[in-house]
Amino acid sequence: MGSSGRDRLRALLDAVLDEEHRTLEDMAGGAYTSPYHFSRLLSRDTGEAPVAMRRRVMLERAAWQLLGGASVTDAAWDAGYESVDGFSRAFARAYGHTPSRPVSGHWLPAPNGIHFHPPTSLWVAAKERSMNPLAEQLIEHDLDDTRDLLELVQQLPREEFLAERRPGATVLSWDGPEPTIQAVLERQVGSKETWLASIEGLDEPDRDHAADADALLRRHDAVAPRWLAAVRDIDRRGGWDDRLIDALCDPPESFVMSSVIAHVLTYAAHRRQTVRLMLREAGYDVDHGDPIEWFRRRRGDIPGEEIR
Repeated sequence: MGSSGRDRLRALLDAVLDEEHRTLEDMAGGAYTSPYHFSRLLSRDTGEAPVAMRRRVMLERAAWQLLGGASVTDAAWDAGYESVDGFSRAFARAYGHTPSRPVSGHWLPAPNGIHFHPPTSLWVAAKERSMNPLAEQLIEHDLDDTRDLLELVQQLPREEFLAERRPGATVLSWDGPEPTIQAVLERQVGSKETWLASIEGLDEPDRDHAADADALLRRHDAVAPRWLAAVRDIDRRGGWDDRLIDALCDPPESFVMSSVIAHVLTYAAHRRQTVRLMLREAGYDVDHGDPIEWFRRRRGDIPGEEIR
């Protein structure tokens, strides 16, 4: 690529990272192009959509600031988040733990090697391996979509949340019947808690099968970043064919790690759609949980959408 090409890419990157550019339209305006062409050019040249890149690099900068002693509140504002809670959730999804815990380094997986480099620069790593985009999207969509449903059911009257809508319905025999919205969502959260205990070598988790909607949301927010971090670690080590000897089973059983992840994703998708069917039957308006729509929102392809 000639020098003009490098300058053009630098201009695109500058537009992504400008402090004033909070939406895809802002970025495109800073680069004097349309949102469509801006997104197409940057995605082609870097393998990463502009909104996703900005979100990641701003989180890397926040992690570097936290390593230097900045407060979580200051890091959240500097990263463009309107609330500490929103920043904490995004940070936990990215790093596998809350921002109150120290990080060992501030770089996140990147398809292009482009990272925040202090104090205000970018670093382009020559070689970097990141998770297959399909695998990452499946994992992250499941976590985000589950949280959307858990937030939605906060609005349900308790009797609706506990109403028996599928008498005797059982997804997996060892999980028992799931006749209510509460039961389906508890198994949705609890399955990751149980598998993580096996992967991390912990005791069987003390699951509250009668947990209310608030408790389930708290449990999900605790397990989601750990689950994402565990899958990323498996991928980073090339450990998809590793075997887990699960001592929590009686008798102990052996599982290939790739099959464990596929198992969790399969039944998670089934349960998410089951909850949607139950909600519609109860007369509630609910979306389709379509990963295409989720991905568009995440990339910022919807004009004017805030970058979070």
